[in-house]
Amino acid sequence: MAGRRSGSVLVALVVLLVALTGCGGRPAADRATVDVQRLLDRRAAAVLDRDERAYERTGTGTDFARLRAVPVAAWSYRVTGLRRTGDTATADAELRYRVAGYDRAPVTALRTLRLSRGADGTWSVDTDRPAKKSAQQLWDQGAVHLVRGRYSLVLGVGQSGRALREFADLADRAVPAVSDAWGTRWSRRVVVLVPRSLEGMAGLLGSPASSYRGIAAVTTGETGARDRAPADRIIVNPDAFALLGGLGEQVVVTHETTHVATRARTTAATPLWLSEGYADWVGYRATGRTPAEAAPELSRAVAAGRVPTTLPDDEDFGFTGDASRLARSYESGWTACRLIAERWGESRLGDFYRAVGEHRERSGAVEDAMRKVLGTTPEAFTEQWREYLREQLG
Repeated sequence: MAGRRSGSVLVALVVLLVALTGCGGRPAADRATVDVQRLLDRRAAAVLDRDERAYERTGTGTDFARLRAVPVAAWSYRVTGLRRTGDTATADAELRYRVAGYDRAPVTALRTLRLSRGADGTWSVDTDRPAKKSAQQLWDQGAVHLVRGRYSLVLGVGQSGRALREFADLADRAVPAVSDAWGTRWSRRVVVLVPRSLEGMAGLLGSPASSYRGIAAVTTGETGARDRAPADRIIVNPDAFALLGGLGEQVVVTHETTHVATRARTTAATPLWLSEGYADWVGYRATGRTPAEAAPELSRAVAAGRVPTTLPDDEDFGFTGDASRLARSYESGWTACRLIAERWGESRLGDFYRAVGEHRERSGAVEDAMRKVLGTTPEAFTEQWREYLREQLG
């Protein structure tokens, strides 16, 4: 009886194991994940091969038409999770891609894909969308159109070819201007994304539209990547950009292009007054604008006797704060960089920027760089800067 009882338990365990794993010994969920990964591998290959029919054989083909204009050098998915209910499933995946001729490092986007399994047992993609709380890609917003410049690639949705050409022209003027100030040891190529509206810009950044209202453009990318040259994007807010004049447009694009050029030398040690101030300094460098013309908010404050006592903190550059305070923060950083360029020289300003970024952390970075490059201290420099504001803006 004991032997029979043990045999019954053994049979029951085998039955249970088969039920859990399915035939062949591999868990059913694992098999589905493998099948879905193979499906997405075929889908990625179709994108790289520009093979619309092969893409459609993997499921919905809507995205293919939207991203047809995007010149990709790499495109791959990695399934990170799968939730299956019968013949439907939801897959979490990382999409990694590079724009040909511009990206040395891939962009990584988190995606959520809905899938269904047909009568023949094969899976197909029903939808491919940004994961929850993740940023959109430009083709999520509509068909992408492309204009190439000498140093730029402009991708837009809902924009005319003429409008995109104008952005390419701005970028093509910005790149040599930045190289003249910063040097040529950077990619000297920029990718500009122009969505349909402010809401489109916010979608590309994965943030509420209210965070960027009134901001003409931002640059995204990984800071401190050194020689790996991350994939930067200049993302335009067409609503705010439309309010700028010709000079303002060029200053904004040159400012953002400076962020692309300096990205590898911008680290956690770099304060925003320096990174934003330097970008503004390059943007205004060849315009002939006086401090009073380029820094109106700070001029009004100094004229009223409210000379800043310190350089702005990073928190002062928040987009959701007071607009006048934000303007004064940018203008303060710009005048500080302008002061260094005038009294120590433009080359020394670049050396100072690089020296700050060499540090691994914020503490002591500015102090050390000021001592080694400028031969001064933050306290002495701040007093010089305050006197400079009185001279230039008072």
